[in-house]
Parts: sequence; C-alpha cells; structure tokens
Amino acid sequence: MSGYAVVVGGGIGGLATAIGLRRIGWEVTVLERAAVLDDMGAGISLHANGMRALDALGVGEGVRRAARPQYTGGTRTPGGGRLARMDGAALERALGTPIVGIPRAALHRALREALPAGCVVTGAEVTAVDLSDPRRARVSTATGNGSGSAREADLVVAADGVRSRLRALVAPGHPGPAYSGSTVLRAITDRPVTLASDFELTWGRGAEFGHIAFADGRAEWHAVLNSPPGVRFPDPLAETRRRFGGWHAPIPALLDATRPGAVLHHDIHELVTPLPSFVAGRLALLGDAAHAMTPNLGQGACQALEDAVTLAAALAAESGPGRRRTASQPGAAPGVDAALVRYDAERRPRSQAVARAARQAGRMGQRLSHPLAVALRDTALRVAPSGATVRAILRHADWTAPRLTPPAATRQAESHGIE
Repeated sequence: MSGYAVVVGGGIGGLATAIGLRRIGWEVTVLERAAVLDDMGAGISLHANGMRALDALGVGEGVRRAARPQYTGGTRTPGGGRLARMDGAALERALGTPIVGIPRAALHRALREALPAGCVVTGAEVTAVDLSDPRRARVSTATGNGSGSAREADLVVAADGVRSRLRALVAPGHPGPAYSGSTVLRAITDRPVTLASDFELTWGRGAEFGHIAFADGRAEWHAVLNSPPGVRFPDPLAETRRRFGGWHAPIPALLDATRPGAVLHHDIHELVTPLPSFVAGRLALLGDAAHAMTPNLGQGACQALEDAVTLAAALAAESGPGRRRTASQPGAAPGVDAALVRYDAERRPRSQAVARAARQAGRMGQRLSHPLAVALRDTALRVAPSGATVRAILRHADWTAPRLTPPAATRQAESHGIE
C-alpha cells in the first residue's frame, strides 16, 4: 500500500526524497517557500555515496553526463607547494565511480526534471504542522496572496535546511545551528579557465581557496576565511583578490574570469549539538534540517541524498498489503511508524559521525591559523603515505544504497489495475 507525503523544502534533499517516495509508489507534494526555483548556486562535488544514492533514484546517469570526473588534484600551500595528492583513479577502482564535479544548479535541475508537473508547489510557506493525530499529520500553508490551505498526509518530511523551523517539533529544546567560525565567498566563472587539475584545495593560515572544474570548462571557486559572523564586504570579489590574489596559479585567473555580481557570501553554520532523534510522530527531518555540517569533507549533499534513499527504502520495507489509496485518503498507510524508527536508527548515527568528522577536518585544516600549528599540519600532510587521502575519502564515501522498489502488494495491485 502506498501513502501520501508532504515534503517541506525544494532543495536537493527535498527533491531527492520526492523522487524516492514516488519510486516506491507514494504520492508526494513538495512545498517550497520560494516563489521561483532559480538556478543560483555554486558548485558541488559528489562522492561515491552520493552517486550511488542518485543511481538508486534513477537519475545517476543523467547527472554523470552533466558532471566532470575528478581524477587529478589535491592540496597545496599558498605558494603552490604540494601537500597531498588526490588519486581519483584509485577511488574509481575502489568504489566503481570517481568523485564528480557539477554546478549545483545542474544537479537541482536534474532532480526537478525527474518529477512530474505539479509535484513541486512554489510560493507555499508552511505555517504549521499538526502532529496530534498519531495516524496522520496536518500541514497548513500560506501563499503570497494571503490565501491559505491545509493538507493531511501520512508523512511529513522536513527538508527545510539548516535553519529549519520544523526541527523544533522533533527537539523542542535544541539550541539550533551554531556559527562555525568560518565564512565562505564563492562563484562560478563566467568563462572557461585553463586548469591543470579537476579539483584543488589550498590551505593558508585560517584561510582556504579551492576550485572544482566543470564539464563545460568553467569552474567553481570558493574562498573560506576565519571571520566573526555577519561580516560583509562592499565588493566581495575585490576583497577576495586582496586576500588571495597573491596565491599560486590558477587562483588569480579564476578571480579574473569571475563577474563581480556573481560572488555569493554565506556564513557557515552547523548543528554542533546532535539531535536526539530525527523523527517525531509522522514527521521526519532530513538533510541540513537533521545534521547540518561544515563542508570540509564535501559530504553535506551526499548525506542528504543518503537520507532520501534510506527513508524511501524503509517505507517500502515496512509497508504491508492492502488497498492503494489516493492523496485525498490519508491516514491508513501501513508501517510508517516502524519505517521512521528504522530510518532514525540507520541515518542518525552515520550522519552525525560524518558531521563530527567534518568539524574535526576543518579544525585541523582551514581553521588553523597559528604559524606553528600550520607548519605542523603541512609537515604531517607531506610525510603521510601516498594512499592516506584515498583511505580518508573511502571512510565516508563507501556506502551501499538500498534498492528502491514498490512493495510487492502495490506492484501486484498495479498489475491488476487496482486503485
């Protein structure tokens, strides 16, 4: 038996969840507060676990066609000295896929295109979620013209980001996101740039500069700085040039290929205090709403994709036989409570462990600012065994995605035309 779900948030995690739930036979509505789903954003690296999740959702091949594999790169000093080398070919041999780089907008577009028209409702702000009925949830929304509506659902998925307003329904006393101590400026170049590597990080004192090469020759760059929260610059690109323009090539060329208005600036927040649960009643937290982490391991989006596939697989596994319903008849989907227990048990330990590892990676990498600490870090990287970087990536990227198939009863009912 299928059910009806409301997903709050139309980002990567929310759209992936909608695809996964539809893949197991559920009906889904995605509610997105923004009036327009634009394609703004910078770039993203997808590790093997993220790609395996996308494969389980049926969109992996399309994403690969739009992405560029990351075979070459590593970590350098501001003067260009090599600290560590990334062996993308070794990762591909170990995991069956290399890390890939893709504009975030392209990934978002691929996920949107996998959903039917009308599945994503924009300009719909969720004003309340009522969990008082143990069999269903009631989601109230408001639109820009002042009108409101309500939906009853077997499941509500809160994929509403690091500043999730629905998180309080799961953990009322949680302190919420904390500032990591770092702020990031980033952009995509306006034109192709000649690059010697697919991916690179450069670590200085309390600062990091990195790039991701794209399939069309353009590149994403990011500049991370230790900074008090809320600091903003009149000209972000000029400030980035001031801070990083003297660092090694191709950093000056990347900045020269960037339009000033294209630079995004965001403070980095994370959930330092882990949540005691990802679920409450018929509500499940997913992605940054559940485990917002620093970007130091490149695992934020990958963990959200894991969440989406794991939730759908748990619902499929816990569904029992019965008659299939429509979205107007919520309240009897079997196995939802057991599936949410299973989702929490599978996802919370892993995602919170990855978040802790990302925080530690930042503290031992970009966050270091004392000259002696930086010198010790650089020396440790230089003398580390050649396979250390590959092993570090494997520690988090080697995840096997469950298969997503409709419950047997649903497949049988569909084959006989039962609705």
